[in-house]
Amino acid sequence: MRNLRQFARFTQYRGFATTSPGPGTPSFQVFNRETKRLQRDRAAQDVEASRRVDYLRQEVADRVVDRMYIKRPFRKILDLGSGPGAFAQSLYNTYESNEKERQPIESRFGKIICAELSKKLLERDVDLPFNKKFDIERVQMDEELPDFPNDSFDSVVSVLSMHWINDLPGALYRIRNILKPDAPFVCAMLGGDSLFELRTSLQLAESERRGGVSPRVSPLADVKDMGGLMQKAGFNMLTIDVDDVVVDYPNMFDLMTDLQAMGEGNAIISREMGPIGRDVLMAAQAIYQELHGNEDGSIPATFRVINMIGWKDSPDQPKPLKRGSGQLSMKEFLEKGNKN
Repeated sequence: MRNLRQFARFTQYRGFATTSPGPGTPSFQVFNRETKRLQRDRAAQDVEASRRVDYLRQEVADRVVDRMYIKRPFRKILDLGSGPGAFAQSLYNTYESNEKERQPIESRFGKIICAELSKKLLERDVDLPFNKKFDIERVQMDEELPDFPNDSFDSVVSVLSMHWINDLPGALYRIRNILKPDAPFVCAMLGGDSLFELRTSLQLAESERRGGVSPRVSPLADVKDMGGLMQKAGFNMLTIDVDDVVVDYPNMFDLMTDLQAMGEGNAIISREMGPIGRDVLMAAQAIYQELHGNEDGSIPATFRVINMIGWKDSPDQPKPLKRGSGQLSMKEFLEKGNKN
């Protein structure tokens, strides 16, 4: 694993989601996109600190690259919500660390368009070597409204950005439209119970010290919700799974400092303005340590990553056989296996 902070350890859980044909989520504003842009701008101003906390985004980008080993060329890729270019950086790292992979990467990956809400974050790493390896174009754009012609890309990827989208059904529909037929959308986003340790600690501390709770951590989509939304947007051959990435920190304050440096601060429209009170923070740290702390005194933070691959429909795309067309029953197959 690469680019991990000093106190990090990673564990993995894998589960599988089934799609649901339920109704789509209505379009309404949960997050302030301008606030999110400003947070990313401020985070990118301190280049050294911003790069130091890239451990999570880079780890997830590495896993997205692993999922891109599909036997076909990708001449034109859109990296939606690219940040400074973690996906391209991961491709470069793979190229540099494995001589056997150099020629396939050279021949399989063409132009990469990095689209990002924050101009400062988008341009943070323009001086790094991976920019010379690939044909990279940077475009400042709100990833909630990707403005490209239909049938433009051989693939769309997104690394830890979609969890800040207000209109997820609309964004997924637009992504499907800009893909070429039989092209994949490969996405990794935070969801489910991400940072449940921090959520519960802050809620209990506020309830104790203030007699009420305010939204301090972003609401996140569940894996089953994303399966239904991907299906409703028109994606075929869905593959959805979950990784739990657990990072150990010295204390809660270091965790919150890193989240700010990542540009992952609270951007909920209904959030309470102003800093959290010192008494609440001290109580939350004590609760965090008591409920979730490790034996060595550090605290774990769980980032639940929803990984999704969906394909745009195409006339020559593989399709399942009609029900009842099989030539061998499952019962016969299992009985034969037991005899062997």
